[in-house]
Amino acid sequence: MANKKTSGGLNAFVNEHIMPVAAKIGNFKPLIAVRDGIAMAMPLIIVGSLFMIINSFPVPGWSDWLAKTAVHGVSLSQIMAKITNGSFGIMGLIAAFGIAWSYANQHKTDGVSAGIISASVFFILTPSIMSGDKVPVEGFPYTYLGSRGLFVAIIFGLLSAWIFQWFINHNIQIKMPETVPPAVAKSFSALIPGAVVIAIAGCVYWLFAWTGWGNIHDVIMNILAKPLGALGNTLIGTLVSIILVSLFWFVGIHGGNVVNTAMQPIWLMQTDANRVLNQAGHLDLAHGGHIITQPFIDNFVYMGGGGATIGLVLCIGYLVWRKRASKQNEVLAPLTIVPGLFNINEPTMFGLPVVLNLSLIIPFILAPMVNAITTYIAMNLGLVPLCNGSVGPWTMPPIISGFLATGSIAGSILQLINIVLDILIYLPFMAALNKRQIVEENEAK
Repeated sequence: MANKKTSGGLNAFVNEHIMPVAAKIGNFKPLIAVRDGIAMAMPLIIVGSLFMIINSFPVPGWSDWLAKTAVHGVSLSQIMAKITNGSFGIMGLIAAFGIAWSYANQHKTDGVSAGIISASVFFILTPSIMSGDKVPVEGFPYTYLGSRGLFVAIIFGLLSAWIFQWFINHNIQIKMPETVPPAVAKSFSALIPGAVVIAIAGCVYWLFAWTGWGNIHDVIMNILAKPLGALGNTLIGTLVSIILVSLFWFVGIHGGNVVNTAMQPIWLMQTDANRVLNQAGHLDLAHGGHIITQPFIDNFVYMGGGGATIGLVLCIGYLVWRKRASKQNEVLAPLTIVPGLFNINEPTMFGLPVVLNLSLIIPFILAPMVNAITTYIAMNLGLVPLCNGSVGPWTMPPIISGFLATGSIAGSILQLINIVLDILIYLPFMAALNKRQIVEENEAK
């Protein structure tokens, strides 16, 4: 009885004091824009990863065969690499469009026009490569179009979209007659804010060229790399982010959308750095490889979803199999296990529920932390290869994703070990909750 009163008091405190703050953070427009912008680039990242996996599939002689087999003088290996660079390698450019598009849409303005202007700003701020003697040819390096350009994409995508929506919402725009087609009218509406934003970008480029500071991509990287790297490239920082994700989930806010959105640019940059090293055949810690990457988080830490709930749903399945489950868990088993194997855990979070459930908060925080620690140690000791830079769909089941992420069966074995550890962590807590559910069901008869 006392336990119910304590739980009720805590729930009331959470609902009154914590939920409003968490909801405000979850609805923060710039954070949503960054999440949506990077998500827009994910299909290209996944497609590029697929061709990278094909190009470096761990079968003896495969890579040599691709390098030797040519189509009109261009090897299959070069074609695969070109596809990877042209998809995975332009995530910064796509994010620049997507972030501005999302932010402008949230302010009820034309997201497409804002995204196009932001993409123009991104190109203006990106250093170009000049080649050719008689006829100069200008190009852009994949280095900045890809993951290294994410910070510029985020900062100037938000800035350009904010300026764009401010002009439109203050009615500082060119209005066309109603008879003019909507697409043409939107183009003219974007002229004034677009001219202002692009002029500002030109001034920024001129300032960096005049002062000799280099380019803004490298300057921002140097400023932000150390503080953000302390969180995104260390085990301690990763554990802190895991705790925050779990706490947000506990109060019903999608922790991944809040915390991981802020960390994702770092993890994607480190993923891309591993991709480049892997293509060069030097993917190891000695050559600057990274342990913590986006696949490290998605495929090894959060198996089953936030809280590593694959261990939890398998515990439910175990109780049902042993015929010890409550009626509630018998109903939930098929609804949670199948989605959980594909890293979808909303049925578990809100059906069991895990949200605001004090009985499960400890394993919900502990399981993904244990996954991060075991995976970090295994990769640091060289027992499991580093993630090779490929990014699979987040719904890809464990065991398969571990092999593809590392190019080694050792990745699958590590996932299996982590799943067993997750089950052992969740089992005593789930068993206790199951017993309480049975008692409550018997009392209700």
